[in-house]
Amino acid sequence: MALNISEQEFQQLAQYIHSHYGIHLKDEKKTLLVGRLQQVLFKLGMTSFSEYYYYLVTDRTGDAARSLINHISTNHTFYMREADHFFFLRDHCLPQIKPQHSNRDVRIWCAGCSSGEEAYTLAMILEDFYGAQTPSWDKKLLATDISTQALEKAVTGIYSADAIESLPASWRSKYFRKLVDQQYEMIPRIKEEILFRRFNLMAPSLPFKKKFHIIFCRNVMIYFDSPTKDRLIQQFYEATEPGGYLFLGHSESIDRKLFGYKYVQPSIYRKV
Repeated sequence: MALNISEQEFQQLAQYIHSHYGIHLKDEKKTLLVGRLQQVLFKLGMTSFSEYYYYLVTDRTGDAARSLINHISTNHTFYMREADHFFFLRDHCLPQIKPQHSNRDVRIWCAGCSSGEEAYTLAMILEDFYGAQTPSWDKKLLATDISTQALEKAVTGIYSADAIESLPASWRSKYFRKLVDQQYEMIPRIKEEILFRRFNLMAPSLPFKKKFHIIFCRNVMIYFDSPTKDRLIQQFYEATEPGGYLFLGHSESIDRKLFGYKYVQPSIYRKV
């Protein structure tokens, strides 16, 4: 039996989701919201979205909010998505960063890392680029997401044969070990390069002590309205080292009149 949602119930939930997570749900997303949440209501023994909303705003354990974001967030990603970004990082960004840092550190933030494919790709690129010099470089790769469900998968580093098929054969043999049932696990050395953490991009400020040389936030802001997106871009700018880069999704762009990033090529910007 499908649940119905009234206009008032939808607006209540949409406002909660927007204010807490930045996700902008238009009216045409009603059916999507019901489809993603009705099983949650059934499991809780609830028969209306008003009852669920009351539970959401009065729960003090955090379980209700975590369950909500796990069900409404879109964690669609795959290895080598928008691959030209990774080639640009390898061929342009890292060679520019390397000679400028006598303290031998490079800091990368993968914001909205989902189930880990993007973060692991970045880690493999770093491993290949620095090669024998890897032990002498302090490579900090932070990967954050709001969904605990996505992060749990990311931390395991386990993917199906189909999921890693798009990776270069050399990477598959070098960085993965085969498990049973056509499953592959990222080797510990690469896992250890990444710090996976839950983080809400709607936090009023970024808690990081040092700035990043590279920020990837791809195909995340397509779910945000313009004011939310602009606020986040400003925070990214403040968190970027001078000369550092911001990578967005191919369908995303920023208003260069509002921010100090310099356009490099579609969806790639540099702080000058």
